Amino acid sequence: MPAWLASRMARLGRVIVEAIAHEYGRTEVLRRLSNPFWFQSFGAVMGMDWHSSGITTSVIGALKRGLGPIEDELGLHVCGGRGRHSRRTPDELTALGERVGLDAPALVRASRLVAKVDSAAVQDGFDLYLHGFIVADDGAWVVVQQGMNGARRQARRYHWLWDRAGAFVEEPHAAIEGRPVGEIVNLTDRRAVGARGEMIDLARGRPETALHDLSRLRMPAHHDVRAEDIDLKRLGKTLAAVADRGPEDFAELMLVPGVGARTLFALALVAEVVHGAPSRFADPARFSLAHGGKDGHPFPVPLDVYDETIGVLRRALARAKLGEGERLAAVRRLDAQARALEGAAAMTEVEFERGVAREWAAKPSLGGRTVSDDGRRKQLSLSFGRFA
Repeated sequence: MPAWLASRMARLGRVIVEAIAHEYGRTEVLRRLSNPFWFQSFGAVMGMDWHSSGITTSVIGALKRGLGPIEDELGLHVCGGRGRHSRRTPDELTALGERVGLDAPALVRASRLVAKVDSAAVQDGFDLYLHGFIVADDGAWVVVQQGMNGARRQARRYHWLWDRAGAFVEEPHAAIEGRPVGEIVNLTDRRAVGARGEMIDLARGRPETALHDLSRLRMPAHHDVRAEDIDLKRLGKTLAAVADRGPEDFAELMLVPGVGARTLFALALVAEVVHGAPSRFADPARFSLAHGGKDGHPFPVPLDVYDETIGVLRRALARAKLGEGERLAAVRRLDAQARALEGAAAMTEVEFERGVAREWAAKPSLGGRTVSDDGRRKQLSLSFGRFA
């Protein structure tokens, strides 16, 4: 993860979470994170390549860095992470419990049970390497963890929500996201009740509620963003919303010279991540059109647009906290207008390809950057060093 993107992801992730918490409450932040489609869209709108398994690591890391300075004020705390950070989760939860007054032993038990279920009760060929535990001051929590199948070079993500987990025994996941591969031993399946009964006597304490909607997000094999990966009808509505609301809300949102329609389009997609219903995140690739991707899919990250998006949201949120919520409401109206424009024409594949081409052409003027540019800059620096 390049430093120039990681720092921006932390800032944008922070302001998006603050906006959701301000508008809908902390619990809604946890529920959004438990939805794999929204989570993937969240990572894509922050500049991660939509198809990358690295979205999980990068989003959890960005939230841990971005929310850290305001966790006590916000009442949301990010524990765990990748590798050695995941193993520190119990210690972090214990310290947090003592500081905030939470039931630390119960949280530690939940953390260990979640990891145990996805490594032992669900045997699917994926080895866990990331465990992110986000907990609120009232004890509500969400866990996002990821496993890797090295032979297939594929990842699988497991989402948990405190009020769905029950006794961690029968279909406790909020969702599991990953391509099906081979036979899976899943002792949390409802149909495995007999096998569980033979292994451990759980008859007296079976959970009363079961989760019936295990969601699986299946992604295609290609890494680049294609028109077929995007709901072009929905994208057309977003563009129509920008055209319709833009003149009215532009002054409310910006009041900064030099900010144009490109930033407003990015804000419209960010607004959907903040306000959108779960049904609107079936095509996460669409959200990569806000700020591109670090590998250049669908185009380089336009750093100037990215920074202005952060600035607009941060200023709007600051004013909303002071009771002046008009600018934040203007962001919400961008999202609402996209839903209202049911008759908007779908973008054609040709228009999509032209739009991506325009972004590549505008790379210099928008401060566009990819990780490939980092390699060229390093090589150029070394070359100058040899001749110095």
